[in-house]
Amino acid sequence: MAFIRRHWVALLVVTVALLLLIALARFIQHKQPVPAAGGPGRGGQSGPVAVSVATVTSGDIQLRIPALGTVTPLATVTVRTQISGIMQKILFTEGQIVRQGDPLAQIDPRPYEAALQQMEGNLRRDQALLADAKLDLKRYEGLVKEDSIAQQQLDTQRALVDQYTGTIESDEGQVKTARVNLLYTHIVAPVTGRVGLRQVDQGNYVTPGDTNGIVVINQLQPITVIFSIPEDYVSALMLRLRSGAPMTVEAYDRTNSAKLAAGKLLTVDNEIDVTTGTVKLRAQFENADGLLFPNQFVNIQLLQELLRNQIVIPNSAVRRGARSRGDGRRRPPAGWRGSAAAERGGTCGHRAAARQCAARQSGLTRPSPAKPPKAIVMMPIADALTAHAALAAASAPA
Repeated sequence: MAFIRRHWVALLVVTVALLLLIALARFIQHKQPVPAAGGPGRGGQSGPVAVSVATVTSGDIQLRIPALGTVTPLATVTVRTQISGIMQKILFTEGQIVRQGDPLAQIDPRPYEAALQQMEGNLRRDQALLADAKLDLKRYEGLVKEDSIAQQQLDTQRALVDQYTGTIESDEGQVKTARVNLLYTHIVAPVTGRVGLRQVDQGNYVTPGDTNGIVVINQLQPITVIFSIPEDYVSALMLRLRSGAPMTVEAYDRTNSAKLAAGKLLTVDNEIDVTTGTVKLRAQFENADGLLFPNQFVNIQLLQELLRNQIVIPNSAVRRGARSRGDGRRRPPAGWRGSAAAERGGTCGHRAAARQCAARQSGLTRPSPAKPPKAIVMMPIADALTAHAALAAASAPA
């Protein structure tokens, strides 16, 4: 005890130093990476990979071109008045579906009815003057033959008849104009579609120069979608169009999960946009259920080609990658190819139950023989040897 009392400071320093060394050793131990159990495998994975059986089938594959599009009506009409006057009636409801020729509004017709009556009166007056001038002309022609009047008087009367004829033609034109103006007091829908929010209320004075008009009508059935595709597809696309074969277009929502409508390709623009390297296309949809709305953003799938009788495997069986080249990247072995069938949306048989192999690592399949194999196994070579040995040991007699 006497020793401890004399050297307690030195003992405390030694104890603290030992604790610090232990803490440093623990810290270094935790910082070191833990090696993967089971030895090195493909991509650093350990242990055998779970593999299940899937049926390889023969089916059709759809080659699709994805694009982004905007819903555009075939017709967008801003309804404006053709004449000036007081808005007497509004005959539509906002958001209503109207047919071509349905009444939309009415302007006070009384000034235009009075103008028509005035033009018709002028016409009747000038018609009476023309009839009187023709009678005088007929008398003058007889008197000239008897040498009772001068030839100049006959010529003047003929000119007067022509003058009244021109006046009547002018009056008839004014009568037609007055009738058209009176007809314009009844504003009707120029196209079939859906009306928007009204831009003017009843009782306002409207003119043809109003910027917003009365209401906007969008034609919704049918409706179109304008979208762009890369110029690399233009050559093959034009060949299909020249052959007269219809091209199917499908529209999906913003999340590209719900199908909204199916239609057909209508036309292709006449030039490529040099700034983006794309060309615009227009597709038409019947839109019977009204799911497509003007200016809506949609995802487009253009069916470019249908490949028939192709070898089809489940998408989960495709391993996207290649064999290691020493730098961590993968290279496919000779004679092997990736399954493009699953990439292009092919379907598989009901027995397809392949789970994802090697945690989303890509796989390779050999070119298919004349008759597709019954089952395929997608796994790394090292894991395949392990799995084969395990299956052999399980099937061996006891």
